Amino acid sequence: MTSPSPDPDPSDTPGLEPGGGVRPGDTPPSEAGTSGLSDNKPTDQKQPSGAVNKAVPIAIIGLVLLFVLFFVVRAIFFPG
Repeated sequence: MTSPSPDPDPSDTPGLEPGGGVRPGDTPPSEAGTSGLSDNKPTDQKQPSGAVNKAVPIAIIGLVLLFVLFFVVRAIFFPG
């Protein structure tokens, strides 16, 4: 089952000439608004605090250092 076209039907649209053109000085019909949001996005979304912005990179760097340290210790004390 297909849905009907969201564009206006040319036979029912006032101001259209044969072939789909408009008379000089006439405003063409607008397209149907079927895409995008029907309401504005909220602008008061909470942003992470400064502490979180600093803690995340520090935690990532710490995990990478632990990962590297594990393999360095393994290579020194458990070779082969």
